[in-house]
Amino acid sequence: MTRISPLSRIPRRRFLIGGSSLLGAALLGGCGSSDDDAPAGPTPSATPTRTARGDTPTAEPTTPLATGTPAAPSLEEMAGQMLMLGFRGTTLTPDNPIVADVRDRHLGGVILFASDLPSGSTERNIESPGQVRALCEALRETADGGLLIGIDQEGGLVARLGPEHGFPPTRSAAELGATGDPAVTRAASEEIAAMLADLGINLNFAPVVDVNTNPANPVIGQIDRSFSSDPYVVAAHAAAFVEGHRVHGVLTSLKHFPGHGSSQADSHAGFVDVTTTWDPLELIPYRELAGQGLIDTVMAAHVFNANWDDEHPASLSANVIQEMLRGQIGFAGPVVSDDMGMGAITKQYAFEEAIRLAIVAGNDLLVFGNNIGTFDPDLGRRAHGAIVDLVRRGDIPEERIAASYQRLTAMKAG
Repeated sequence: MTRISPLSRIPRRRFLIGGSSLLGAALLGGCGSSDDDAPAGPTPSATPTRTARGDTPTAEPTTPLATGTPAAPSLEEMAGQMLMLGFRGTTLTPDNPIVADVRDRHLGGVILFASDLPSGSTERNIESPGQVRALCEALRETADGGLLIGIDQEGGLVARLGPEHGFPPTRSAAELGATGDPAVTRAASEEIAAMLADLGINLNFAPVVDVNTNPANPVIGQIDRSFSSDPYVVAAHAAAFVEGHRVHGVLTSLKHFPGHGSSQADSHAGFVDVTTTWDPLELIPYRELAGQGLIDTVMAAHVFNANWDDEHPASLSANVIQEMLRGQIGFAGPVVSDDMGMGAITKQYAFEEAIRLAIVAGNDLLVFGNNIGTFDPDLGRRAHGAIVDLVRRGDIPEERIAASYQRLTAMKAG
């Protein structure tokens, strides 16, 4: 199937910016929970090769820069491209902090939400189809390059664009998986992707490829976010979902690596340990889709497993991202962090240390939904400044930042 570039499928004026001048109320963020709300086959390896704690991997796979990208982008530009930020506002006014973040700090992307959890408001970025379309247009016009505009539109309970705002209803992963027919999932996916493309949204944080190994899981099984308890069924429906989005040039993100389906707690709230519950079969969907070339990005989970890394959660672990995902699964594209504002991170790590560990581990795009606990209008400046300072102090090699920049640039070019 021919792959359509996510930044070229929609009319050029809408996606190539700059040249024409990217449960309950506690569940949100990149993980994608609602704003309002033994199989046949080989057993995957469950134990990665260990690396020294906090060491920057010496061999970073890189992808050539896309045609037309600056030959020597500044550190500030590359650092900005590694950030995706949430913001307040249904329209883009000049005094909105996101304007300076996108225009001056070269922000790589933004993420849209329906509700504003810190204030308890049901209004954040979404009012109606026309309003969302205009907001995305304004964001792109503010950027100096391809801007990722992301959203969690999995279907079912996790759908930021819902009937209450004039959008069509969607079916959950559990409902689609129960049909036993990936063609049904493909059709549902195409409908979602067509809508997103029309609005100007080019990255959907879906599908969930977590295997439903614990139906009582409060953040996956209980709210119907998994296609199945069979990893091969999950893989088949996830493949159909990705293919449906590619028809319309919308990027996708498999989540939550290496598997959140067995958890008994919610990483939005705090520390989640899957050491005794995680099963190697949870890697099967990633292996299957990697083998088919059907992975655009992978989202790293904030779950801890002492067998992977006895210090850090998966999202901050080079053992998980470099050894398991890149080494064992063979994925060389961009890795996206789950929301860095989630309790699993903020209750365990200082702000700058979390950023350092996430980048050293191998994340290419750090998501800060700015929609948990308190809203910080200065978050973009703080995160961007932290990355730049970490490099200038020698805590992170600039080459590491350049590797992420290259991966993200290549993905945007399609």
